Amino acid sequence: MRWETHLHTKEGSACASASAAEMAKTCKEAGYDGMFVTDHFYHGNTCVDRDLPWEEWARQFSLGYYHAKEIGDRIGLRVCFGWEYSWDGNDFLTYGLSPQWLAAHPETVRVTPYEYLKLIREAGGCIVHAHPFRQEWYVKMIKLLPDLVDAVEVYNGGNHEDVYNDRALWYAESFGMKQTSGSDTHWSGVFTGGILTDCEMNSTEDYGGIIRSGGITGLIRAGKDCPF
Repeated sequence: MRWETHLHTKEGSACASASAAEMAKTCKEAGYDGMFVTDHFYHGNTCVDRDLPWEEWARQFSLGYYHAKEIGDRIGLRVCFGWEYSWDGNDFLTYGLSPQWLAAHPETVRVTPYEYLKLIREAGGCIVHAHPFRQEWYVKMIKLLPDLVDAVEVYNGGNHEDVYNDRALWYAESFGMKQTSGSDTHWSGVFTGGILTDCEMNSTEDYGGIIRSGGITGLIRAGKDCPF
């Protein structure tokens, strides 16, 4: 199976230009079997009003996932929920927890980043450090936390320099960490990353186990399948 693991929709991310429905359709057309919606979370570039009561904020934030899943169910594309947590420009993809779990845990936006990473994993979630060596104006300092994440995104299609991916691969290999890949696409029709797996994955809860057990059999890099 080919999975897109890093994708943004205009329902949840202020910097995305495509709707969740468009993303689902073009992801299927690009040959993927499934995708994760990972919109920018509360402290990142979200387009959801932070003044809303928490449960309503979480509901609106999850609309990208629900809209994509509605289309995915019609066209045979599996759609899973996730989000991208930001810390001074350092981003951590969060998987393994449902929209209902998120709505029931407003503390996710109040605790420190260290506490957040621990909270997610203790709750059964999974953390992937996204594009850890990206250098942009909004990245105040590169932060590496190998003991608090489950994997490293060693290929990110949104990186403007190949060296950012090269350094992420060096980091993962140096610490013996699991590796993932994602397109980080913000508009439809651009899918260059993702993972390959022989394991069944039907919900976000399945992904952490696949990562930890070595169930990822290859990565998609620049649109090419690269088995391990």
